[in-house]
Amino acid sequence: MPKFIVDSMLGKLAKWLRILGYDTLYFKKIKPKTLVKIAVSEKRIILTRNSHLSEFIKPDNFIYINSMMINEQLKQLISSFKLDTKSGLFSICTICNKKVKEIEKENAKDKVPHHVFQENSLFYICPKCKRLYWMGSHYHHTIKKIENLRKEI
Repeated sequence: MPKFIVDSMLGKLAKWLRILGYDTLYFKKIKPKTLVKIAVSEKRIILTRNSHLSEFIKPDNFIYINSMMINEQLKQLISSFKLDTKSGLFSICTICNKKVKEIEKENAKDKVPHHVFQENSLFYICPKCKRLYWMGSHYHHTIKKIENLRKEI
């Protein structure tokens, strides 16, 4: 399974790759040489919109993202890497890039709105930032978006 590191121009793409279950590092500010150093040491593929970054890296270690539009960016990566868009879905925290863990429903009771607690039986938590996740309307909208993207490829 590929691991990615994205430059500061691709924060939204980093979030979507995490939603799909891909280990994706993102830094709001990072020097190109540092980005490359991390990518090489952790065997990550650099995703960038910075055409000058190619001066620092080998062509097989990075992908230039052609579009500024998130749907096109995702289609480019899904197609290029034949990314699995189902099995890892929602397994990684969109903020911290850590694997989320299932928690007992009762442990979410005082941490989510009452209606969310009543309407959901499964809850997940990020072990680092403690953000809670559940299969609400955002989950269903995301599934639909991913299905539509796959149809367009």
